[in-house]
Formats: sequence, structure tokens, C-alpha cells
Amino acid sequence: MPAGPPGRTPRLWGFSPILVIDPAEAGFPAPTVDTVIRIGVLTPHAAAGPEAEFAAMAPGRLATSVTRVADADGSGGPASPAALRALTAAPFLNRAAEQLLTDHPVDVIGYASTTSAYVIGFDAEMAMVSRLSQLTGLAVAATSASAVRALRVLQVQRVALIGAPWFDPEFNELGAAYFSSQGFDVVSSASAGLSQDPRAIEPAAVCEWASRHVDAAADAVFIGGNGFRAAGAIKALEAAIDRPVLTSNQVLLWQLLAQADDTSEINAYGRLFMHKP
Repeated sequence: MPAGPPGRTPRLWGFSPILVIDPAEAGFPAPTVDTVIRIGVLTPHAAAGPEAEFAAMAPGRLATSVTRVADADGSGGPASPAALRALTAAPFLNRAAEQLLTDHPVDVIGYASTTSAYVIGFDAEMAMVSRLSQLTGLAVAATSASAVRALRVLQVQRVALIGAPWFDPEFNELGAAYFSSQGFDVVSSASAGLSQDPRAIEPAAVCEWASRHVDAAADAVFIGGNGFRAAGAIKALEAAIDRPVLTSNQVLLWQLLAQADDTSEINAYGRLFMHKP
């Protein structure tokens, strides 16, 4: 159930309105003309994630525009593997990208869906990224491929996967297969035993649960789900388990900032930001 908790408002097949995060309204300093990086996000999921966590990790430096795509069956229900696969294919994804660029100029584009990559696999995810980059003329990054690169930069071999609380077991199995296909030893893959409501999950709860459930054999942890706002738990969790902690929005932002040639430092959101892709 990767798209978020049950009971969300049904939407029609197509595009939801563009959502632009104003950093000032979110409680963060407004970016200046000289420093702002304009990030466009494409996602098939309803739960807010990148637009909230990007601003928290790099306050005052970003303007994030999000185009959400409705579920393939138009019901607004949980996204199935088949629906996620459909939403990564041309021409539908191409239309979404064109809509994003029509409404807002952006410097880089991120595809924010961990589970989409789990469903289609690494090679198809990279083909999707290449297609979007050719279409838009911009650098494009995808969540799970960014996680693969981050794990390699950190020289991780054994990884523990923690899925969003609403991930069905099938997605955890697909996640394990995804990272195994890239040469990693997946020592565990399970959903976090936390609230099904993304808005109710506090960083302290993420840290407490993860610190008790991370396999001792893991070299690092990847917390998957772009709607799973776990970035606020990274610093405390890394201190608790003394291993790198990665999250979906953290690795995606890390990759996008590098593609935007941003050299500013990001602190308190993990060891990853001490390294360049």
C-alpha cells in the first residue's frame, strides 16, 4: 500500500493541481534569487513527502513544485504494482513532465516513488530517468537509483530495508529483490510498525522503532517511502546504531543537489551529505 493510508480523497485519472511549497509559509526562510534551486517533483503518490522534507533539510534554498498523478484505476485507492508500472511508461509520464514544466520553470527533476522502482526494477528505472531527461533537457534523478548510488558511495555491502508502515509485504519483497539485483546483501526488509497516517509519525518514534529492529549484520539502513517523512530521525538514529541511515527523500535530495551543482553544506541529516555522488 505504498501511496499512503486508506481513506484519501478519490481523484480522477490525470493530473492533480501543481503544489508549490512556499518556504516562508512552511516556517523556513524564503530562498533568495541568487541561491534558489527550483526542483520539480513527479510522483504517483498522494502522501506529502519531498515537498515537506526538502524544505526542512535545505531551508531557504529551494522552491519545490510537485505534479501528482492519479492512480491508474481512477479510484484514489492504494496504488497496486500494475498501477505504478503503468504510471512510469510513456506517453503518460511524458505528459506529466510537460505539465510540470508548463506550470513552473525548474532546474532539476526528481521522480519520487520508491515503490515504482521496486516494481519495474533498476534498469527500467534508469531508462525512465534517461527518457525524462531527453524530453525535458534537464537532469533527472529517481529515488531508488539515488539510494543505490548512495550505498555505493558509502561502500555499503549489507543493508537493512525498512519500508513505510503502509507498505504491503509484496513491496518489501520487491525492495529486497531490487537492491539484491544491484549486488547488495539485503539482511532484512520489513515495514515499520508505526502509524498508518504519515502525518502522525514523529521522528522520535521512527528512531525508537528502527533502533530496536535493525539487524546487527547491516552496514547501513535504508528507510523507503517518499511519503514516509523519516528524515528528521536520521541524526538520532545514526547516533543510536552507529551506522549510516538513508531515507528516500534524503537520497533524492542529495542526488538532485549534486545535479544542480549545489556546493552548500547540509548538516544534521546524515553522513551521506559528507559525500558527493
